[in-house]
Order: sequence, then structure tokens, then C-alpha cells
Amino acid sequence: MNSFTPDNIGSCDTMVSVGSASARSNTVFGKNSDRPADETQPLELHPRQDHPADADAGCQFVSVPQAATTYRHVGSRPYWCHGYEHGFNEHQVIIGNEAFPTKALPAAEPRLIGMELVRLGLERGATAAEAIEVITSLTEQYGQGKFENDAGVRTYDNLFIVADPNEAYIVETVEHDWAVKRIEDVASISNVGSIRSNWSSISRPNAALNGGTPVDWGNEVADWDGSESGTNRQCRSSALLNDRSGTVDVKTMISVLSDHLLDESPATQPDPYPGDQRGICTHTAPGGAPSTTAASVVADLCSDGSRLPIYWCNLYSPCMGLYFPVLMEGQLPPALAIGGKIPSSDSPWWTFHELTQSGLAQGRNRVEEIRAAWAPLQADLFGLADGLAIEAAGLVASGQHAQASEQLTTFMAESVDRMMAIARNLSTTTAVTAR
Repeated sequence: MNSFTPDNIGSCDTMVSVGSASARSNTVFGKNSDRPADETQPLELHPRQDHPADADAGCQFVSVPQAATTYRHVGSRPYWCHGYEHGFNEHQVIIGNEAFPTKALPAAEPRLIGMELVRLGLERGATAAEAIEVITSLTEQYGQGKFENDAGVRTYDNLFIVADPNEAYIVETVEHDWAVKRIEDVASISNVGSIRSNWSSISRPNAALNGGTPVDWGNEVADWDGSESGTNRQCRSSALLNDRSGTVDVKTMISVLSDHLLDESPATQPDPYPGDQRGICTHTAPGGAPSTTAASVVADLCSDGSRLPIYWCNLYSPCMGLYFPVLMEGQLPPALAIGGKIPSSDSPWWTFHELTQSGLAQGRNRVEEIRAAWAPLQADLFGLADGLAIEAAGLVASGQHAQASEQLTTFMAESVDRMMAIARNLSTTTAVTAR
């Protein structure tokens, strides 16, 4: 039987700030994708495509008809899966998913994988509400969650945050059922249910009301005993975000995603240095957590058209990596999509894997060295990206799409080249130190 149980379940953390909770009254989304430490997550861009009527959506265990048109999107894809831990599309819809410990037992029949639902939502949803309709309708029809399989794939029920520039929602799915809750300010999810009787909408066959009172969805489906780690991390991220409500921006999200503490007091500032305690930024240690933070993203969305959205992507652990800007109107550097099961020197993901492992092995001084090497470039990218996003938005508005795409493609290629030059130099330092 191949399924997640409370003892071996992975971990992720997803969070969002909407409206007046954000510094610029925009949606700011953050996600740490925690997977096995050496499971690559290359970053892929897929163009908008039209499909024939008999096309299949390409899911692993069930056959789902393809949509007539799929939207342009970027996804962080575990190498073995046709789905994403997180991703975003041309309409500023962004989705992240996590494992959800529930009372459901593994099914005999195949179902959808949560990461496939992320991909399908991005391919078909032009708003958060549309993406949720995709996820929930496919969940009802095909099911998702725990099921037995011979492919060695660990399966589990799923949590999602789905957001666009104007709104955000938490979605919880169990077998063929689901519940949705609208987010009003800040919220986070971390491998633990958060929807109780405060759902905005809920699936059948659950009775929506019990004697006129909304049913307690979480009490019906959630495995609270298997959610200790998720509860601790969710409490920590929620405390930090609520304390900063009204001022949340990209740097706020990065600091929370880089945190290694589980102190529920928001007065305890995020600690970016790995220690013995498993935090929001998770690392594999002997006898410790079964997963590590293997990719991360922070989205800075925009609803008024004054600038393009900026997606800040990190290829491994937030605490020892660089968040580089991705702007969807340009072409993503092809090297970012390189990364398979076997380590390779041409894969940026494997390069960052090596750097993080060297920091964990060599201790705080090495971590400080790595972080210091990134600081000037990170500051420079923060300074450049916003202005370019404003300039490119003006070009797009005036119909100069090709010029905007060329500028953004060049900027992203140069940013990744600068990033990889520093990474190679740090890798050389690692090799010298090891000798």
C-alpha cells in the first residue's frame, strides 16, 4: 500500500495576504514546497495551447479529457509527476497544495493526485473562483486523495490556497468531497485542517446544514492526531502574518518562509539559520523530518494594471537561496527546467541542492557565507524588478507586446546568469573546503 500516513506525511506551508492586510493592498502569496530532499523540482513554462476534441489531460492514474484551450503557466514540477507543487498562470492565478491528514482510508480505485489538480486549475482557471471550480468539480467526478497503486507514488488528501489579484481561498479535499473558505485578510495552511463550520461552500453529499447550523467539516474529516507538525507550523506562520497585517509585502513573506522557529509569539522574529528545530523552512536531518523545503515562491500580484505581477522563485531552501524574478510576459530561461532524478552539473536545482547541503553539513559559518554571497544580488533584483514591471506594463497596454517580452526575457536571462555565476563560485568554495 502506497499512501501517506501521519507518521510519514510530508510538509508544506502556504500563506497569503489580501487587500488591506498587504502593504500595497494587493495579493501577496507565499509557498514552501517540501518534498524528499533529492526530488528535483525544475521550473517549467508552458505556453497557451489549443487542443483537439479527443485530447487527454495527461494525468497519471485516471483519464481526464483535455480542455479546448489551456492557459500559459509556470509550474514547479517534481520530476516524476505531470503536476505542480505550486504554479501561476497568465491571468495571475496562483495555486499551492499540501498534504491533508484525514480520517479517510486508502481507496482501491485510482484517483487524481493533488499536484495534478494544481496544474489543471492553472490550465483552465482565469480567476481564483474559476480555478476552484475546476479543482472541486474534478474532485467530485474523479476523486483525489489516498489510493493504492503499484507505481510507488505516495498519495494523500489535499489542501490548497488558490489566489488571484482580488481574492484568495482555502480549499480542502477529502476523497470526492471538498470545502472552501474565503480569506478576508491573512491566512496560512500547514498540513492541518483549518475549515470548520466557517466554510463558504461545501460539496455534496455532505449536508450543508444540521438543524440550521453549518456542519463542522473539520470535525467530520480531519485527522487532528496526525497533524501535530502542521499545527505547530500553522500557528507560527499565522502568528507572524497576523502581527504584520497591514504591512505584508514580498520581504515579509520571504522572512516567514525562511523561518526555523516554532515559537507562537509574533514578538519572536523569524530565524533564518537552520538549527535542531524543524520550522517553516524545513531540512532533512538523520532521524528527523522525512522531507525538506525543495522549492519556494512568493507572488506579488497587481489588480489595477499599473505593473506586471512578479513571481519570486527559489530553487531550494529559502534560508540559503536566492529569490529571482519571473515575469510571465517574457520567456523563462530554459536552464531552469533542467533537473531529473540523477544529479547533473547543468541543473540549477541540483546546484542549489548542493549549496544547501553544504550549509547544513558545515554549520552556521557556512550558512552565513552563503547568505552573504546572495545579499547584494538579491537587493539589486528587488530594486530593478518593480521598475521593469511598471515599464513593461506600459508597453503591453500600448500594444507593444513583443518589445515587452524581449525586455523581460533579457532581464530574466541576465538575472539567472548572475545567480548561477555566484552559485558556481560558492560550489567551488564548497569543494575547496571539503578537501
